[in-house]
Amino acid sequence: LCVSKQIMMDQKISDDLAHIRSMMERSSRFLSLSGLSGVGAGVVGLMTGCMAMYLTKNYFVDYNLYQPKVYQSDMLFKLIVLGTVALLLAIFCGCYFTVRKSKKLALQIWTATTKKILVQLAIPLAVGGIFVLALLQYNLYGLIAGTTLIFYGLALVNAEKYTYSDIKYLGFLEIILGCLSLFFIGKGLIFWTIGFGILHIVYGIILYRKYK
Repeated sequence: LCVSKQIMMDQKISDDLAHIRSMMERSSRFLSLSGLSGVGAGVVGLMTGCMAMYLTKNYFVDYNLYQPKVYQSDMLFKLIVLGTVALLLAIFCGCYFTVRKSKKLALQIWTATTKKILVQLAIPLAVGGIFVLALLQYNLYGLIAGTTLIFYGLALVNAEKYTYSDIKYLGFLEIILGCLSLFFIGKGLIFWTIGFGILHIVYGIILYRKYK
């Protein structure tokens, strides 16, 4: 009888500890992130990349002639508009699926952890944005795609401590892809489409299946 009572007490202590750990994780990590957000952003990235490659199909570097073409102002305007629309759609997808998951799990969205993760994401992205503006000023268009991948990957790795740890693997892959694209000037949009499109979709599916 004493042994049975001790086992029950141990089980209760174990359950209490598990509950405490769960509460601590909920309070210290942003768990409302949905894999469907990644899938949605990936679909947007894939479509955007394909559209950008179509628009710039006559502007790729000709490696046989070694004469890089410079984008015209109207082409740059189209790409900027396309990128802006893609960013807004990706943010919408992320917000929509995140809010939906948070309601389903009865989790608060705007917490101290949310603020921390946004700061961790914002710093590398802001620095990357300034760097891209400098590349635009000096007509170094061939480095833009790789630069955006690298700084986006750094932002994901930086924010990993406040959300699912799996996100750092996506960040590492984005960084690697971005570094590779720097050595293939004129093919950056292909790497960009793989990074922001295909990788996002694959990661989103994995995240959704793991934490649904």
